[in-house]
Amino acid sequence: MDLFSYFLQLILMLLLVIGLAVGSLWLWRKVQPGMSGSRERAIRVIDALPLGATGRLAVVEFADKRLLIAVSRGRVEKLAEAPIPTFTMPDQD
Repeated sequence: MDLFSYFLQLILMLLLVIGLAVGSLWLWRKVQPGMSGSRERAIRVIDALPLGATGRLAVVEFADKRLLIAVSRGRVEKLAEAPIPTFTMPDQD
Protein backbone atom coordinates (compact mmCIF):
# COMPACT_ATOMS: atom_id res chain seq x y z
CA MET A 1 0.00 0.00 0.00
CA ASP A 2 2.99 2.27 0.51
CA LEU A 3 3.79 2.16 -3.23
CA PHE A 4 0.24 3.21 -4.12
CA SER A 5 0.41 6.29 -1.89
CA TYR A 6 3.80 7.18 -3.38
CA PHE A 7 2.41 7.09 -6.95
CA LEU A 8 -0.68 9.04 -5.90
CA GLN A 9 1.49 11.72 -4.31
CA LEU A 10 3.74 11.77 -7.40
CA ILE A 11 0.77 12.28 -9.74
CA LEU A 12 -0.65 15.05 -7.54
CA MET A 13 2.69 16.87 -7.45
CA LEU A 14 3.09 16.50 -11.21
CA LEU A 15 -0.37 18.01 -11.77
CA LEU A 16 0.51 20.86 -9.40
CA VAL A 17 3.76 21.62 -11.27
CA ILE A 18 2.00 21.53 -14.65
CA GLY A 19 -0.73 23.83 -13.32
CA LEU A 20 1.84 26.28 -11.98
CA ALA A 21 3.73 26.27 -15.29
CA VAL A 22 0.57 26.91 -17.34
CA GLY A 23 -0.57 29.61 -14.91
CA SER A 24 2.76 31.40 -14.95
CA LEU A 25 2.92 31.34 -18.77
CA TRP A 26 -0.62 32.74 -18.96
CA LEU A 27 0.25 35.49 -16.46
CA TRP A 28 3.49 36.34 -18.28
CA ARG A 29 1.58 36.72 -21.54
CA LYS A 30 -0.97 39.01 -19.89
CA VAL A 31 1.63 41.21 -18.19
CA GLN A 32 4.22 41.34 -21.00
CA PRO A 33 3.91 44.65 -22.92
CA GLY A 34 3.16 44.30 -26.59
CA MET A 35 1.99 40.70 -26.34
CA SER A 36 -1.72 41.43 -26.20
CA GLY A 37 -3.43 42.06 -29.50
CA SER A 38 -5.79 44.70 -28.10
CA ARG A 39 -3.72 47.81 -28.73
CA GLU A 40 -3.39 49.44 -32.11
CA ARG A 41 0.08 49.35 -33.65
CA ALA A 42 1.79 52.22 -35.48
CA ILE A 43 3.47 49.83 -37.94
CA ARG A 44 1.84 47.00 -39.89
CA VAL A 45 3.63 44.45 -42.07
CA ILE A 46 1.46 44.05 -45.16
CA ASP A 47 3.49 41.42 -47.02
CA ALA A 48 6.94 39.86 -46.97
CA LEU A 49 8.88 37.89 -49.57
CA PRO A 50 12.03 35.90 -48.77
CA LEU A 51 15.07 36.55 -50.97
CA GLY A 52 17.66 33.87 -50.44
CA ALA A 53 18.82 32.59 -47.08
CA THR A 54 19.01 35.85 -45.13
CA GLY A 55 17.31 38.54 -47.23
CA ARG A 56 13.68 39.58 -47.38
CA LEU A 57 11.53 42.22 -49.07
CA ALA A 58 8.69 43.62 -46.99
CA VAL A 59 5.87 46.09 -47.48
CA VAL A 60 5.27 48.02 -44.28
CA GLU A 61 2.46 50.47 -43.55
CA PHE A 62 3.50 53.47 -41.45
CA ALA A 63 2.20 57.06 -41.09
CA ASP A 64 -0.28 56.80 -43.99
CA LYS A 65 2.41 55.48 -46.32
CA ARG A 66 3.49 52.11 -47.61
CA LEU A 67 7.22 51.47 -47.55
CA LEU A 68 9.04 48.77 -49.51
CA ILE A 69 12.04 47.75 -47.42
CA ALA A 70 14.87 45.30 -47.93
CA VAL A 71 15.88 43.44 -44.78
CA SER A 72 19.09 41.46 -44.54
CA ARG A 73 21.18 40.11 -41.70
CA GLY A 74 22.60 43.43 -40.47
CA ARG A 75 20.78 46.00 -42.58
CA VAL A 76 17.37 47.52 -43.34
CA GLU A 77 16.98 49.75 -46.42
CA LYS A 78 14.01 51.71 -47.70
CA LEU A 79 13.61 51.01 -51.42
CA ALA A 80 10.36 52.79 -52.29
CA GLU A 81 7.53 54.77 -50.75
CA ALA A 82 3.89 55.14 -51.83
CA PRO A 83 0.63 56.40 -50.34
CA ILE A 84 -1.81 53.86 -48.93
CA PRO A 85 -4.29 53.02 -51.69
CA THR A 86 -7.92 53.89 -50.99
CA PHE A 87 -10.65 51.74 -52.42
CA THR A 88 -14.09 53.06 -53.28
CA MET A 89 -17.11 50.93 -53.91
CA PRO A 90 -18.68 51.31 -57.37
CA ASP A 91 -22.14 52.89 -57.43
CA GLN A 92 -25.02 50.45 -57.39
CA ASP A 93 -27.39 51.08 -60.31
